[in-house]
Amino acid sequence: MTASSAASSGGSGVRFDVPEADAFTRTYWDAAARGMMLLRRCGACGRVHHYPREFCPHCWSEEVGWEQASGRATLYTWSVVHRNDLPPFGDRTPYVAAVVDLAEGPRMMTEVVDCAHDALRAGMALEVAFREGVPVFRPVG
Repeated sequence: MTASSAASSGGSGVRFDVPEADAFTRTYWDAAARGMMLLRRCGACGRVHHYPREFCPHCWSEEVGWEQASGRATLYTWSVVHRNDLPPFGDRTPYVAAVVDLAEGPRMMTEVVDCAHDALRAGMALEVAFREGVPVFRPVG
């Protein structure tokens, strides 16, 4: 993700939360804009990986393809961020920066939303949600 060319809402400056899609990642971000999360699966070793890459980070095969993710995850770790001066994060504080274990296997950095900070627990069940075309996670149910 680069912020150099991403305009913020209202023209007040650069945003650091908006991904810049390129020719390879456009499939991923277009799907996310439609409310669907995609992962990459290797045709050689069968393992799933995230973030999207053109090769398998496990066996280096280039036989990788897109598949729809279940959208399920468990909370691995998190931090409640109380201060962030980069736009637009300052307007969102406090927020929960997290690492989740996707049901398909990979770990993913994300944000947990719609959950009281004192209710967060390692291993809690989460489901994907989307904010402005970016996957975030919330408690199941």
